Amino acid sequence: MSVPATGQHAAPQYHLKIKLSVAVLAGAGILSSASVWAQAPAEQAAPIDTVVVTGVKASLIKSLAIKRTNDQVVESIVAEDIGKLPDNNVVEALQRVTGIQVTNRSGGEVGTLSIRGLPDVQTTWNGRTIFTASGTQVALQDIPSNLVRQIDVYKTRDASQLEIGIAGQVDVKTLRPFDFKGSKVSLLARETYLDPAKKANPQLSALLSNRWETGIGEVGALINLSASRTKYRNESVTPGAMVPFTSPNAAEVPAGYTPLQRITDTSIWTPGTRTGLPMAAGSTLDFNGKAYPYYLARDAVFQSDLQGKRERPAANLALQWKPNSSSLYTFESMYSGYRDKAFNQLLFSFADWWGDLGSNPAGTITTFPGTNIIKSRNVGSVYGFNSGDYTTSATDSRVYALNGKWDIGDRLKLEGDVSYQSSSFHSEFTATRIDRVAPSINVDFNAGGGNTAFGFNNNADLTDPTKWNVAQFFDTANRNKGSAATANLSGIYDADWGPLQTIHFGARLDERKASEANRNQSGTLNRNLASLGPEYSSTNSGFGTDIADVPRAWVEPNAYYIRDHIDDWRKMFSSTDPNFLTTDQLRLQKTFQVDEKTSNLFLMGNTQNELFGNRLRGNFGMRYVKVDTDMTFYKIDATTKAVTPSSASKSTSKFLPSATLIYDAAKDVVLRANYGQTLRRPNFGSLNPVLQLGDDVTRVGYGSGSGGNPDLEPTRSKNLDLTAEWYFQKDSALYGTAFQRKIEGLIVDLRRRVHVDPANDPFRNSTSGGDHTNGYDYVINSPVNASDGKIKGVELGLVYFPKWLPSVLDGLGFQGSFTKLSSSQNVPEVNDAGDIVAQLETPFFGVSNRSYNATLAYEKGPVSARLSYVWRSGFLSTNEAAQFANPLGIWRRPEKSVDMQVSYKINDNMSVDISGVNLTNEMQQQYYHFGNAGTPQTTNFGTLQIGRSVAVGLRWKM
Repeated sequence: MSVPATGQHAAPQYHLKIKLSVAVLAGAGILSSASVWAQAPAEQAAPIDTVVVTGVKASLIKSLAIKRTNDQVVESIVAEDIGKLPDNNVVEALQRVTGIQVTNRSGGEVGTLSIRGLPDVQTTWNGRTIFTASGTQVALQDIPSNLVRQIDVYKTRDASQLEIGIAGQVDVKTLRPFDFKGSKVSLLARETYLDPAKKANPQLSALLSNRWETGIGEVGALINLSASRTKYRNESVTPGAMVPFTSPNAAEVPAGYTPLQRITDTSIWTPGTRTGLPMAAGSTLDFNGKAYPYYLARDAVFQSDLQGKRERPAANLALQWKPNSSSLYTFESMYSGYRDKAFNQLLFSFADWWGDLGSNPAGTITTFPGTNIIKSRNVGSVYGFNSGDYTTSATDSRVYALNGKWDIGDRLKLEGDVSYQSSSFHSEFTATRIDRVAPSINVDFNAGGGNTAFGFNNNADLTDPTKWNVAQFFDTANRNKGSAATANLSGIYDADWGPLQTIHFGARLDERKASEANRNQSGTLNRNLASLGPEYSSTNSGFGTDIADVPRAWVEPNAYYIRDHIDDWRKMFSSTDPNFLTTDQLRLQKTFQVDEKTSNLFLMGNTQNELFGNRLRGNFGMRYVKVDTDMTFYKIDATTKAVTPSSASKSTSKFLPSATLIYDAAKDVVLRANYGQTLRRPNFGSLNPVLQLGDDVTRVGYGSGSGGNPDLEPTRSKNLDLTAEWYFQKDSALYGTAFQRKIEGLIVDLRRRVHVDPANDPFRNSTSGGDHTNGYDYVINSPVNASDGKIKGVELGLVYFPKWLPSVLDGLGFQGSFTKLSSSQNVPEVNDAGDIVAQLETPFFGVSNRSYNATLAYEKGPVSARLSYVWRSGFLSTNEAAQFANPLGIWRRPEKSVDMQVSYKINDNMSVDISGVNLTNEMQQQYYHFGNAGTPQTTNFGTLQIGRSVAVGLRWKM
């Protein structure tokens, strides 16, 4: 009998209304997998060329076929044509998948992807885990969409699949030569115009593939190349953190304070509490037993103009050999690169300088009605700085893999897979600050629409180098490396023992190595910017015309020129600071390395019960995982630069059960129940206990820092899914899922205040903070397994191509989905010593409780078109400023995007397409919310201008 692939089970034929040929299924990737050899010999040779697979409609039909025939809850995106996803990059293609939410759109692309609200997605390439440098995931943006044949999003997993990633698994499949009947050539050229950079950006790709009959059997070769360049611009305006001030009225000011003075005494109020200070007008604080009113206001305003250039080269090579009908060998390799150069021009000004408020401090502010929140204010003698930040970063990742599949007799099929991958990430960051004291600043923290507006008494001074003093220079670099060697052997035995049809088994060994190294120094120059020469100055223009009334231009140190003449620049600082290192003295010091060995065993059985007319089937399995981790840490003495290594080891093991039941309730109705357990391992960087300290740049009396925890345990999730799917016609379906994740051992950061002695204080010579003579205090964030949580929800999806439309609309269809989520986790509250004193309940970070997408698709003749709308509700994004400010939770306002794509098939070999992303030019906005207080109107926190993009592409194939 024919054996279904691992995690897949063919429904009984008399229940299938979708009459898809084997060739269509092969084109959809159902019958070809890197992880399991599960095809019958007659099916293995089925070429994808036997069926026309171009167009949005064909892509959706094949996605439904994958969903129906897989045991797991899976959503798929299938390329409309050779290497042609429905979108220009992988993440944007995924945003319309049911249950997926995306955010952090900047630089012309999406930055963050979550499945059902959870971000720890296991990323795999043709079934093999992949990562970037010392991380545990890969940025899916680094995989060009034109290298991709298919993307599978697994929301549940059985015992045969990798256990990591409690959010789910995204498996990216690339093309192989045996996917085609014969030779194939495909070329793509695309130009993308990106706002607000107002730049055109090229993308080129080429695919060559062929297969031949030889004396040693059939062989095939494929190479796929891609290169893209993006010049981008990110513009943002942000008010600072919210802190309390005394009353503007002298009669209401406690002894020792002046009107509108910032209250920094933490014995009077506690920064970072999740309930926050009351915001009602007349609210008071206790000063030595007496109540005095206070006002809440922002401590600063700042804007960022980041302009950069990003390049992504990529290549995929696949060689296949089929010596006979019972064996197949595949060698494949992938390279992905990333290059980025970014100049961030930052303008920062304090707005809480209380030394020069004139004779009427009360006349310098307005408040939001009914609150003690300052809406606008005029402040004299304000300190501010501009910073020219320049970052270069580069990633090189390579994967090499050899896969073999064999039929052993009639009942046993085996697959062996060995792979090696390496990845490195290197970045260098230089930042030069220039500062001044401005006569005055006028700020309206919300001038409308959640946008902050501000200006100085003479904005022309912002572009005059003679008004600015060169202050601090920060000079850092990082180098992260990672590698993995993996061996996997799996098999399927056709047992045919009553209800037990097949037995799946396998073993996997993986050794992962990673290391991190960095350097960090800073110095102060104290020279007038103009005195250095005009080549050291750079002025931007045309900033933020869509945001608010803010400065449109300001002067910065020319980061490009400084980096090109970095030797001279470092010598300039070392001449005034003996501790500042010149170029020939700099080196990166390793801070952390890890060697992690993972062993996996699994056993799973596929069943089918005759009591229900063979309509009930499923699988039951167990996966065993054992992880041994050896870690070495390197502490660097701040004075002598001596390196002291230390080490730690730990071992963990888990049994992870899984079970799936599938019931064909009616002719076109499929019901599923899935239970499984998955893990989230700590990031390697979270295990490093060496403290990374930051200077007291906000002058609050203490610095900040972070340090890892080598005792972190994996987070464990118990997952339950119930689904119903109705395939009411061959190209349409309605489906829904109810699910729950119970998560134990979530990692959260706890704060503690520590005193660092002068010998170990890297900022002991700093002039930007307080007096470091006797050491300094730092608030340290460290991760612990101190939280449990639960996330649950429902998903609904629909794909529908009506049959009753008139001819002009024939070919019009709809794809849409809706997701509703609820989440909660306990978050510990700590005192200064880091002791847990309370437990609070909050939502998960990054979880929108509602999201939906709707797409109109049209396919008729040579025209293929798609118009989509993606929306997600507001969500808790992060906690911020906990060490010195009143607010803690930063919430995102609802996010949306309108995208389109139109393709025209000129002939059988050539097509042209036009696409647009974020056509309505939406902005990304945040606001503070804590307890029951805070709104986008009163506690807005920043606007990022995302910008729109429009692309034109030409594709040729033969």
